[in-house]
Amino acid sequence: MKAVTPFIYPIGTVGQPWGDAEKSLWLNQQKQTKRSYQQDVVSALQSLPDEAELLQYGHIDYSRHQLPDYALYAVRSKNWQPELPVLLVTGGVHGYETSGVHGALAFIQQHFTEFSAKANLLILPCISPWGYETINRWNPDAVDPNRSFSPTGEAAEAQLAMACIQSHSGTVLMHIDLHETTDSDNSEFRPAKAARDGSVNTNWNIPDGFYLVGDTERPEAGFQKAVIDAVAKVTHIAPADEHGCLIGEKLQQFGVVNYPKRSLGLCGGFTDAPFVTTTEVYPDSPNTNPAECNQAQVAAVVAAMQFALAN
Repeated sequence: MKAVTPFIYPIGTVGQPWGDAEKSLWLNQQKQTKRSYQQDVVSALQSLPDEAELLQYGHIDYSRHQLPDYALYAVRSKNWQPELPVLLVTGGVHGYETSGVHGALAFIQQHFTEFSAKANLLILPCISPWGYETINRWNPDAVDPNRSFSPTGEAAEAQLAMACIQSHSGTVLMHIDLHETTDSDNSEFRPAKAARDGSVNTNWNIPDGFYLVGDTERPEAGFQKAVIDAVAKVTHIAPADEHGCLIGEKLQQFGVVNYPKRSLGLCGGFTDAPFVTTTEVYPDSPNTNPAECNQAQVAAVVAAMQFALAN
């Protein structure tokens, strides 16, 4: 377990929430493009399995911040059949969590055909393109998209993703949301959140390995275990810390904690799917590499779909 010494965030006044001036200062420090959404994601979506089709479900307009427009894409079953269950995969809700995006893209290429005859597949590989390009958790408004999956959510990324998913007929049987926990959670994003909200930052131990966040209201322990068992064949699973916790939450079983996803506005909480989980890969571990992280995400999606369809 790796702990990072907390520090006072350089924007704002301790104990006072940010106003427009602080948010503008923060944004001006985040505008540097570090990688290309067009090249890494959109270009990869131009070549799909025969059973899949590409859908543009909206666009993000950040012209008020002098930032580019981003087209938003989903991949779905070409032969959509309302009587079949829907298997939903979301990635890049936090754009900086790289294997969430590339794991979703890899699943499309490697396994879409395998499941397309059994269910309707709907995959949103990169919900937050600006976050992907600038390696950010938030959007340019300093809003976390993964706290915005509710009718009153402030992030356009979340609202457009929900509208896309809700526009498709059929019952969502399974939803897996692909994420990472990185060292920058402690070095940047948690201190920034505390500064933004005028609260006190308390860093947590970053779990060394893969783990899952289930839904408190739909824990489905057997489903979570099936995913953990499959991923353990690809990469290591995070052990609990000395308090029996991962990211401050009590362990429910090996490699699994639960959150009340709907009340928190998390992506994994807004559908009524009985089988729900959020993956968390640790890409900063010395015991893994980017390719292994991507394949861990793929293994998690495959196991989740197999279990849901069998149960």
